[in-house]
Amino acid sequence: MLEVLAYFRANGFKTYIVSGGEQEFMRPWTQKIYGVPQEQVIGTTLKTKFEAQNGLPVLERLPQIDSIDDGPGKPENIGKFIGKRPIASFGNSDGDQQMLEWAHLPANTVTSRVVREVMGGVQANR
Repeated sequence: MLEVLAYFRANGFKTYIVSGGEQEFMRPWTQKIYGVPQEQVIGTTLKTKFEAQNGLPVLERLPQIDSIDDGPGKPENIGKFIGKRPIASFGNSDGDQQMLEWAHLPANTVTSRVVREVMGGVQANR
């Protein structure tokens, strides 16, 4: 997947991670591992509240779920945080189905073309 992300970025695309995992857990390490900056990571979120603590502004994380980024929550959050429909998407679980349906191009079409180009024409195993 690192090669696919690099391929898209090299061809002018902005890449995102859209995960069912908790967003604040994932953001600190996605840049180092995947080359995706924290502002391009969308995940399950907890509610937050702005308040002053000891005279300093803080965002307090509340013990309440704000949005579950799984199933239909994925295209909903893509719309909310990115504001456009993805050209392509890739997934690895049943929770990705709606996101794959929301993308302009079916994942298998994009995957076949990208794999051929990234792998230099080597046919991928299905």
